[in-house]
Amino acid sequence: MGQHGKHGALVKEVSISRTLTGSAIAGLSAILALLWATAAVAQSQCRLALVLALDVSASVDVEEYDLQRLGLAAALDAPDVRGAILRGQGGPVALAVFEWSGRFQQRIHMDWTVLDSHAEIDRAVLALGNITRSFEGFPTSVGEALGYAASLLKRGPQCDRRVIDMSGDGINNYGYAPKFAYRHFPLQDVQVNGLVVLGDDREVEAFYRREVVHGPGAFVELSDGFDGFRAAMTRKLFREINDLVLGARAAPRPSPHG
Repeated sequence: MGQHGKHGALVKEVSISRTLTGSAIAGLSAILALLWATAAVAQSQCRLALVLALDVSASVDVEEYDLQRLGLAAALDAPDVRGAILRGQGGPVALAVFEWSGRFQQRIHMDWTVLDSHAEIDRAVLALGNITRSFEGFPTSVGEALGYAASLLKRGPQCDRRVIDMSGDGINNYGYAPKFAYRHFPLQDVQVNGLVVLGDDREVEAFYRREVVHGPGAFVELSDGFDGFRAAMTRKLFREINDLVLGARAAPRPSPHG
């Protein structure tokens, strides 16, 4: 896609300074803290395990990537989304975020994090606003991304609901198709929603509705180019976190993927 004009930052870039001490004690403390946080996520009672999968294939240019990155951070920071996360019943929301492109191009930018306070959401917003692109120039392997997301969910926390949020601006053009992911990965009880970025590919919306969305209540949210990514992601997160079912956008039941 591409060919957009210059865009201002949706949120301010934040410089993160890191001080390396070289102290063995400090290093051990950091390792223990990480292990404790991982154990806390695994043992937590939560109502939603949400995986956000961001498209960084060759069709996404530099400006569009920034709109996606900053749009996601701003959406998570939106008051309505914060409120939905923190005021919901049944435990907190656990979040993981990765980027995807070709067959072997998937990278985690945020491993499982329990969003149980404003401070945790602040940290997530900061981290997502400062991610750097993992891959450039690779094709679009939606099926591979779904398989990776399934593996991420498998080692994630045990929550009442499990949802994968697939964002993309193109159809599968490399690797196995989504139907093979649904056939071979443990996705039977997972809801997969789509955030479709409209632009040059006229087939993308139909592709997501036909082959990507999966499970009862699954839906597609539309973004008017990457300029609309922030608003579309805000709507999508609010709906997913609140488990809202809107008949006009719900996927057919049962899932066509079997």
